[in-house]
Amino acid sequence: MRLFRHHTEVPVEARGAVVALGNFDGVHRGHQAVIGAAARLAREIETTLAVLTFEPHPREFFGPGQPAFRLTPFRIRVRHLEAIGVDHLFVLHFDQELAAKSAEAFVVEVLGEGLQAAHVVVGYDFVFGAKRRGSAALLGELGASYGFGVTSVAPAASDAGEVFSSTRIREHLQAGRPLAAGRLLGRPWEIEGRVEHGDALGRELGYPTANVGLGEYLVPAHGIYAVKAGIDEGRGTVWLDGVASLGTRPTVGGTRLQFEVHLFDFSADLYGRHLRVAMIDYIRPEKKFDDLPALTAQIAEDCRQARRMLAAYAGPAPGSVPLLMARPEPVAAPGGVYEQALSPRRR
Repeated sequence: MRLFRHHTEVPVEARGAVVALGNFDGVHRGHQAVIGAAARLAREIETTLAVLTFEPHPREFFGPGQPAFRLTPFRIRVRHLEAIGVDHLFVLHFDQELAAKSAEAFVVEVLGEGLQAAHVVVGYDFVFGAKRRGSAALLGELGASYGFGVTSVAPAASDAGEVFSSTRIREHLQAGRPLAAGRLLGRPWEIEGRVEHGDALGRELGYPTANVGLGEYLVPAHGIYAVKAGIDEGRGTVWLDGVASLGTRPTVGGTRLQFEVHLFDFSADLYGRHLRVAMIDYIRPEKKFDDLPALTAQIAEDCRQARRMLAAYAGPAPGSVPLLMARPEPVAAPGGVYEQALSPRRR
């Protein structure tokens, strides 16, 4: 996959792609439906598959200082998009200039003159342009005049009828429902970061932990989790069972939020290494104990419970690569979302 930070002077081999357009935070199953529809169209007209997205997320630009909300920070999002087979990734810097660009100018300058898109695919609720005036319907009208087709993909939902949505995934995580979040993502949600030095309290209690910074990630419910932790070994990742604590450690008077991971049957040094932590299930909320022996006894019980949960887990494996072979039907969503048939670009 080739990564471009601009939409001008695009090399000829990256022009004329079918372009999936959106923020794609989480690259969840709804996003996969949009990108999958674009992949299908790219195969049909024998061209490449591109994704056009934005960094920082527009929500960060318009709401600076708000709590972290990202499901997938930029580097992780790039990895997911590469894994599902995207050929070209265009990442536009979202700043005041882009925020002020009209929907019409965005279509002409970015999708038309810049990428020379053969076809554009969006989700049913995608909006763009200054004051969010651009919709899928307007995109279709503008695309028709500029010579590219537009497809809007209707909302995709689970077998239980729950729509795949970044907002809904965040709600599940903040309510301590990682299993439900994973079902919408299509894989367990992960926190990834470099292992930092802590105060070694876990080691003193007999349960050494790896401390991982949360960075840009959404902060899920405080408490204890059954997890699988991925350690990079060469070109692959080795996944180990464990238990994790997210909270301030009130038993020892802590005030700083910490994410600590204890790996079962593992003793190697992880300091400075990258660790991927897949949140499999939620064990219990954070609690203040009367003393360290009581805390130690509860940690032992948490470990036993985590082992049981992990043994029973039957969901997607951590790091699963989403499949784009599904053929979601692009249909009109409420509000008259526009779908235009494939049409040749005007040169």
